[in-house]
Amino acid sequence: MWYYNSQIIKHPKAMVISDITHPKAIFRDSATLTSLSIKPYREVTPDSRYYWNGEFTVDTSGSEVVGTYASTPRDVATLKANMLEKANAAAASRHAEIDWYWARASKGGTAVPSNIATYATALYSEHETIKTAINALSDLAGVMAYENKPHTETRRVATYNEDGSFKEYSGTETFAREIDMCTHYTTNPNDVDPAFVSLVAD
Repeated sequence: MWYYNSQIIKHPKAMVISDITHPKAIFRDSATLTSLSIKPYREVTPDSRYYWNGEFTVDTSGSEVVGTYASTPRDVATLKANMLEKANAAAASRHAEIDWYWARASKGGTAVPSNIATYATALYSEHETIKTAINALSDLAGVMAYENKPHTETRRVATYNEDGSFKEYSGTETFAREIDMCTHYTTNPNDVDPAFVSLVAD
């Protein structure tokens, strides 16, 4: 985007400046733009998950024009309520995936596998832990930190044959991740990821 004479220009277009019409192709020529005092423009907006857009100001003093919205914090109590809903939904969806084991067993079918029973117990425990942690949050900084907790994930590096088929894992690589702890539960034992090595909170 560009800025000229209090106008934000989102797309190249013909410009009339000092009674001269310039074709939209000028937006591909930085030297021409500079000579016409048309500056690059960017906009800074707060994270809409945690802030409302406040007053809008424009700084034209530099070589780049910057439009900035002030940050107006969202209500923490409302954010926490949304977090609890998210945590509850995440737990419910995971339980729904395995409830059929108990339905089958109750009708005389195969007993619930021990690893699935252990997983269900872990889900209940983790759900309570998450709810307690959310309820203990007292400010916006805490909310933001809980929904964006830094982690480091380590994964095996896959190698492939010439035909594109999997060959083997060779070495590992790490990735920085920010995890929403509201939905961070133990992985279903049926969802095996052979490339996964570890996920550690920073």
